[in-house]
Amino acid sequence: MSLSRILQRIKLKFYLSIKKRNFHPHDDEVKSYEKTCFKICLKLVSHHDTEFMIAPMSGKRYLKNDSLGIFIICYDNRVEITNHTYSYNVRLTGRDWERLMYIFDTETEKRRLNTENQISSQINNTLHDVLERISNL
Repeated sequence: MSLSRILQRIKLKFYLSIKKRNFHPHDDEVKSYEKTCFKICLKLVSHHDTEFMIAPMSGKRYLKNDSLGIFIICYDNRVEITNHTYSYNVRLTGRDWERLMYIFDTETEKRRLNTENQISSQINNTLHDVLERISNL
């Protein structure tokens, strides 16, 4: 083994030992208020009265539910929950944030597809009616 290779190995062992000492697993624990915020968002996403909106330029996502009186803004790993009395700003961890965005986007796509199908079915019925009218002439 060459001297440079031995020095590389020593540096790597030193680096890994320092990294182990500075690693605190409790830092990455999800706080209870983060879990509560995540659950609130999930329930609001699945609620049938919730309106969805996405601002593509800012990357913000909005949830609005008038019947429950809740408005949520999601951006930059942050969730702002506003009701008529209080406003909360919670930072979500990476995994919860990614899950929330995936669920939000999936539900938005489901609702978009449902709306497109409703519109398409109305167009087909209308075209069928036009064909019948022309056939009866």
